[in-house]
Amino acid sequence: MKTKTIFSCQSCGYQSPKWLGRCPDCSNWNSFVEEAYAEPKAARPAYAALADFSSNQEPVLMRDIEKKDDLRHKTQIGELDRVLGGGIVKGAVVLLGGDPGIGKSTIALQLSNQLSQTGLKILYVSAEESVQQTLMRAERLGALLAERIYIVNQTDLSAIIEYIKKINPDVMIIDSIQVIFSPDISSSPGSVSQVRECSHILTRIAKSGGISMFIIGHVTKEGALAGPRILEHIVDTVLYFEGERYSTYRILRAVKNRFGSTNEIGVFRMGLSGLEEVKNPSEFFLSERPQDAPGSVITSVLEGTRPMLLEVQALVARSSFGYAARRSEGFDYNRLNLLVAVLEKRLGLHLENEDIFINIAGGVTVKDPSCDLAVALAIVSSFKEKIVKKDIVIIGEVGLASEIRNVTQVSLRIKEAQKLGFKQCIIPKNNLDNKESYDIELTGVRNIQEAMEHAF
Repeated sequence: MKTKTIFSCQSCGYQSPKWLGRCPDCSNWNSFVEEAYAEPKAARPAYAALADFSSNQEPVLMRDIEKKDDLRHKTQIGELDRVLGGGIVKGAVVLLGGDPGIGKSTIALQLSNQLSQTGLKILYVSAEESVQQTLMRAERLGALLAERIYIVNQTDLSAIIEYIKKINPDVMIIDSIQVIFSPDISSSPGSVSQVRECSHILTRIAKSGGISMFIIGHVTKEGALAGPRILEHIVDTVLYFEGERYSTYRILRAVKNRFGSTNEIGVFRMGLSGLEEVKNPSEFFLSERPQDAPGSVITSVLEGTRPMLLEVQALVARSSFGYAARRSEGFDYNRLNLLVAVLEKRLGLHLENEDIFINIAGGVTVKDPSCDLAVALAIVSSFKEKIVKKDIVIIGEVGLASEIRNVTQVSLRIKEAQKLGFKQCIIPKNNLDNKESYDIELTGVRNIQEAMEHAF
């Protein structure tokens, strides 16, 4: 069979007979890689094996479908269940991504251990580690004596399909998809063609066989999942691990979920025995808050249905250069420039020659606009060297006229502040219409000037 060479875009899978600097399909630069290409065979063993998993179902009326209540497997890991929407759905495919060393394989092995204790049969395909290496990690995580967990070191998709037929698992974990290859495809493992075809076949097997499947994926240096974008479209759920490599905290966030909300997050702490659940993230993020320090403000943000108290830190210092620096960690940079402009125009603060640095303590990335007022007051506190009351929580979105706009689910935020012992809560004036009663003083403000009068 004659073999020829083609160039494939590693971002979208576009193919070209010659090298191109920019992909005409996805517009990425320098993404073309040379691959050997052979004409497809008449029959592919991997696709032929899918016939054994075919359900051959006929079309039925939706109203005639029998509703089942046992379609989810509880993982026994509360934070993971929260992100998944209540547990793993039978036949669902979950893609788990994150930076190297952040805990993807760790939580996969812990998940296998917990599910095996509920009577489920697990097949763990450790394609990057030998069985002995996986055993060492299992001993450290306390999963060494777990029953009903089958582990195999295999990268050949045809062999993996045979193991599935033999074992018939309830849950399957692929670690990782970038090293799995199909012998029917001439390109190397990790290429667009291999990742696309292997993930498609595995998804077909999971759907037709009712196997819940976790697929671990690598990420690029930009933080996106490696491989073609179609990989995220094929699977049912996409989870990302966030967090700094040298920090103990980990945040698990859903960016796609066909069976639950994409607004929920799970908070974990990396310990000697693996990932530990953080039941009260607010207390965890505020545990090292400095006392009597200018520029430190507590706010309440909402991640899905979970309120969290976070510390906003600001540092304002005289610039030594002609151009003042603006830096933010965990807060949107463009939003920071907007708030600085509001403070200069509406409050008359001279910040044009000041370096301003914003940090959300704990490394959390905040997208909730309700923390605008806290960021603004943190900047004012650091600039004027005034200390914000230590027992106060500040909530509100700031408009361009320095007005404070109302926020959603304010009752959940107030109750979280009350639970942690805070005495006062500054909220938008329009949110005071809430008829609920709290054991915390509520102060409604219309603009930043009013908030400053009550905060300092």
